[in-house]
Amino acid sequence: MSKRSLNGTDFTAMVLAGAERLHQHAEHVNSLNVFPVPDGDTGTNMNLTMTAGVTELKRNTSPLIGQTATVLSKGLLMGARGNSGVILSQLFRGFSRAAASRDELNAAQFAAALQNGVETAYKAVVKPVEGTILTVAKEAAKHGSYYARRTTDITELMGEILRRAQETLAQTQEMLPILKQVGVVDSGGQGLVYIYEGFYEYLLHGTATSAGAQAQAASRSVMQPGITGTSSQASAAAVAQVPAFDTPMSAQARLETEDIEFLYDMEFFINRQLGQNRNARFEEEKFRQALAVNGDSIIVIADDEVIKVHVHSKAPGEVLNLALQYGEITQIHILNMREQHRDLLSAGLDIAPPPDLFAEIPQAPLDPQTAAVPPAEEVAAYGLIAVSSGDGISEIFRSLGVDTILAGGQTMNPSTEDFVKAVESLSARHIFILPNNSNIVLAAQQARDLLEGSRQITVIPSKSIPQGIASAFAFQEDESVDMNESNMTEALSHVKSGQVTVAVRDTTMEDIDIKEGHYIGIHNSKIVATTPALLNTCQELLSSMIEDGQEVITVLVGSEADDADTRALAAWISETYPDAEVEIHEGGQPVYHYLFSVES
Repeated sequence: MSKRSLNGTDFTAMVLAGAERLHQHAEHVNSLNVFPVPDGDTGTNMNLTMTAGVTELKRNTSPLIGQTATVLSKGLLMGARGNSGVILSQLFRGFSRAAASRDELNAAQFAAALQNGVETAYKAVVKPVEGTILTVAKEAAKHGSYYARRTTDITELMGEILRRAQETLAQTQEMLPILKQVGVVDSGGQGLVYIYEGFYEYLLHGTATSAGAQAQAASRSVMQPGITGTSSQASAAAVAQVPAFDTPMSAQARLETEDIEFLYDMEFFINRQLGQNRNARFEEEKFRQALAVNGDSIIVIADDEVIKVHVHSKAPGEVLNLALQYGEITQIHILNMREQHRDLLSAGLDIAPPPDLFAEIPQAPLDPQTAAVPPAEEVAAYGLIAVSSGDGISEIFRSLGVDTILAGGQTMNPSTEDFVKAVESLSARHIFILPNNSNIVLAAQQARDLLEGSRQITVIPSKSIPQGIASAFAFQEDESVDMNESNMTEALSHVKSGQVTVAVRDTTMEDIDIKEGHYIGIHNSKIVATTPALLNTCQELLSSMIEDGQEVITVLVGSEADDADTRALAAWISETYPDAEVEIHEGGQPVYHYLFSVES
């Protein structure tokens, strides 16, 4: 179907179709994971990220593409999971900025918006790697910009963009040797191609009814935890599990109830088209500074019709009077946080109040010079957030002083929103985040950037659970921020990380033949051992990690490990490395039978 312009309704339908196409093939995207491990999660991460965008679109529909693209961008940004999800959110963030002022896009403007998305995504990645989703997006957008000079038909243009994306995807094997060796294309690039296929399908046939209905079903499925089933249902189960806080907020134990200065948690909307002062000129920065006089935790999202406001204030009447200057107030929620805190303490719970309703909404931060700073006695000096998989590992982090633990890891990456909410729930002047997975670092950094100016956050780039534990151990409450950052980062280099799991397919990597069902040993992200026997694989892996036999060896036992195997492994370590210091803990992590840490 020929289409000369694209409005918000069209774009929403395209997104629904793209999200549904990706949802249908998320398992295939997962299967393209280079490592033959049972936790390939690119499809899951991209699917959950798109689902967050679709959910936001359903809440805020608009016939204007500028508004629609902005809404989508907010949903994707906060729902982004894993590196692929963060990059996807940045692609559409750039797109939304290019489309923000427009009611409709023509072919040339659509191509330019895609190109702006690519530029934004590349800037968000510290060391962009070609042969990934970035390359697929870049080459597709580049061809789109060229082809837009030859046609005014957006459907024809999208077909060409899709064709070039598919061609580039096939070429990723030549760009990254590891992809060619394993015989797969880039998983993130494949996910983007599926989204583009959905876009084109809608434009070609002019309907997204079924796609929209199925996307809504997909959204509902993500909200249903606890799905169980056979191994073929593993991906669906992973999609259904949403990271959750599974630890008490120990920072709250250091907070006296009466020290909560800004005690009223306020959330409301201002309808700018109603009330005595409807359509009054709104100066957002002036409004935010006025809220900051008696408040903190300020979030303001404004458009032409509605202003969304969240603030912790000690003068709720003044806040409401201020808001009335711009329209009619609706959907008012006011909670007394001192009362909440007293109730929690009386119940014996050391946890923070529930996350704010609008905490997921990204907002340009206050100028650090004008932002309200809570009194020093109200907050702790430091707060620590760590990502963990397994009850035992979480207990270890708690014992090291970590305040908030996000359940996650390889099989389920916390989103940017999860990190934002975790930060907002802590009363601390400076917060350290330990992602503990290379696929989670970007989401943590994106949360830091969103909160820049309002919260002080340092992301320690820990890429494994052992690195995270070593880094948390290096933290000292009485040291400065800079010294803690230096010590915690340096601790990463003193740890060798290993993990053992089961191969899910036959493949060859760096001259190592891997058979489906055999155990594989991974040392610092490189497969170094594979055998049919778990104990033999552990022995080969540890032998590659241990140098002089005098190191500290820590074993984290997974939920699938057998007690007899663990006893045999402990006996072998003691006999083979009698001078080593050995610690064995119940980690409870899924997927990986054992995690190993070797420290010199």
